[in-house]
Amino acid sequence: MNQLRYKHVLIFTAMIMVVIKVNGQTILPDELTKNTIKEQIKYIEERTRIYENYRAIREDMFQKINRNFTDTLSAAKSRIAGLNNLTSTLNRTNDSLSTLLETTRRSLEEITSTKNSIRVLGTEINKVAYNTVMWTIVAGLVVILAIGFLVFKRSLIVNIRTGKELKELKDEFEAYRQSSRIAREKMSMDHFNELKKLKGT
Repeated sequence: MNQLRYKHVLIFTAMIMVVIKVNGQTILPDELTKNTIKEQIKYIEERTRIYENYRAIREDMFQKINRNFTDTLSAAKSRIAGLNNLTSTLNRTNDSLSTLLETTRRSLEEITSTKNSIRVLGTEINKVAYNTVMWTIVAGLVVILAIGFLVFKRSLIVNIRTGKELKELKDEFEAYRQSSRIAREKMSMDHFNELKKLKGT
């Protein structure tokens, strides 16, 4: 009889532990896994309450947002590094094109000061035909230089904008981290004071 009673108690205890474990596991909302950082912050602001100027947030939500911030900052840093590399490459291309254009202009000046025919590789070439070829090359170089300049300007604007966005993200994250730390400290002090009151009574 006692063994049957012990079996019933053990089965009942196991069922209670399973129910408590299932209820204790919480799932993060989709807003913290699929939305943008701004939407995640808005979601936290709407779903958390403020008590005495402190916002209480679940630890798993805080850790998820913290990871999301870190991932976003890492992606922004990688993008900035890529843009910096692209800017360096465009600068080198721009310098090469400028040097090539200057060389072409000097050659053009020498050609225009010569006679109607020009000797190239031992062959006489009509000056008009030669000038046409040279101006076509110059025009092509100017077009390439203009495209290079526009691409460089665009990448510089994107780089500046990305830098500003990164700074704003860092500032927002730092403010959020500070407020979370202060909230945890306040909660710990309140808990400690309550324990002191309970021990005092």
